[in-house]
Amino acid sequence: MEATLASPRARRSTWRFTFLIKPLALAALIALADRLFYPADAVGATLGIFVLALLLSAVALRPDLRRSRPALVAAAAAGWFGFWLVDDPGPLGLALAWVALTMAVLLPKAAQFGNGLRWALRLFLHGLATPLRPIQDLSRLARVRRRRPGRINIWSLSSTLVLPILGTGLFLTLFAAANPLIESTLTGLDPLSFLRFSPLRTIFWGFIGLVTWRLLSPRLMLRGPAFQSGIDWLDLPGISTASVTISLVAFNALFALQNGLDLAFLWSGAALPEGMTLAQYAHRGAYPLIGTALLAAAFVLVTTRPGTAMGGNRLIRRLVYFWIAQNLFLVASTMLRTIDYIEAYLLTELRIEALIWMALVAVGLVLICVRLARGRSSIWLINANMAAAALVLGASAAIDYDRIAAGWNVRHAREVGGRGSPIDLCYLSQMTDSALLPLIELESRPLPPELRGRVSWLRNLVTQRLEARQAHWQGWDWRGARRLAAAREQVAALRLPRFPADLDRQCDGWPHRRIEVAPPAPAQPLTAAKGR
Repeated sequence: MEATLASPRARRSTWRFTFLIKPLALAALIALADRLFYPADAVGATLGIFVLALLLSAVALRPDLRRSRPALVAAAAAGWFGFWLVDDPGPLGLALAWVALTMAVLLPKAAQFGNGLRWALRLFLHGLATPLRPIQDLSRLARVRRRRPGRINIWSLSSTLVLPILGTGLFLTLFAAANPLIESTLTGLDPLSFLRFSPLRTIFWGFIGLVTWRLLSPRLMLRGPAFQSGIDWLDLPGISTASVTISLVAFNALFALQNGLDLAFLWSGAALPEGMTLAQYAHRGAYPLIGTALLAAAFVLVTTRPGTAMGGNRLIRRLVYFWIAQNLFLVASTMLRTIDYIEAYLLTELRIEALIWMALVAVGLVLICVRLARGRSSIWLINANMAAAALVLGASAAIDYDRIAAGWNVRHAREVGGRGSPIDLCYLSQMTDSALLPLIELESRPLPPELRGRVSWLRNLVTQRLEARQAHWQGWDWRGARRLAAAREQVAALRLPRFPADLDRQCDGWPHRRIEVAPPAPAQPLTAAKGR
């Protein structure tokens, strides 16, 4: 009985605490964002610091998040991406951190996870409704005040803050007296900086406030049962057991022809027809063949659903297994085509991502077989594929693919005895500091004097830019600091020259071509023109 009577009082206390703390946390996070990002010449580890601050605020202010195991897993993922944003900030890591943070605050409000497509739609609607959330909360506060007149006393609620503010100020003063770093930081603060408003700064505050408040006061969308029964594929006209069987026989024969050609020319190394190189053969079919595998997967999903007559037909199942095996071989051949093209030319970030995408397609094909063999639902297949994609994206946020590509190109360039194409210094310059250590490795190799000079110029240019970014506290990041320290150590060990890089050069180190413009011919006298 006591617990029953105490529960409304506990709920009111929780509501009052939330009413006070959330706006204060919002103001603190806006102030932190203003300090970290406005105005910002560069964005570095500050991005990860702000993401971690958002995460700590959400965990501290949402008890339901701390009680939910799936939400804690999502929060741990957000912390992982936040730390990687401190190490190497980038758009992929920021997007994944936002998704993980949003999942962490929404998962406690859902009875169960459901399917991944529904959560993808929830995330989209969550972001779309961000500007409306403060209006909804204000209207909700107005309704509470009408229902409970006189219950919300701002003065009595604000008195709760006296002890925390005085205690924090006292301890901060003592720490400043004991630590010169804290003292210098407090001395350098400008308390009037927030009074210098500008339209752009106000817009920035508003954007940060909307994004932050959406995480501190989330609302779960799509609560209805429409998405809970699974995904029902539409029955297409003209599809029957006979038509699917004939189609699978024809498809298997056609795929066998394509795979046989790949076996003959791609895997065995047989001579290609006259006028066609291996690079041309490899590059021409890489992406269309992946599209073919995706269409094959869609056909299998639509026509062989578990629990249907075609899904339970033994002949159709065997034909599907054989066809998926051929699709897996097709994906492997496509990956080999891409690798052959890389060996003939150069490795790029896009080609690395293409290989990873092909591997994900292969995983999806295997999961289709598992679903068909074990009678799994469409929701299971969607969640399994999204989990595989999430793992790949999470790993990709921590891997510098430009660094991998630059190192491979340097080691396989024609100038150092490799079988690849000539080194492309313009492409290395586009990689910024990811190419710094590979450039040092290239410069340490025996090179023609002209090429060595251009490589040395580019290496010094990249070093200067990295040093300038790391010297600014807003642009500093942990990976850049480690990379710069390793570069300085290697340059000193190899005794490579250091000099200010001349900016009046092209991206490959060649000086700009100056076109001499001939002076205009002197004008002829008017009388001479009349005489003619």
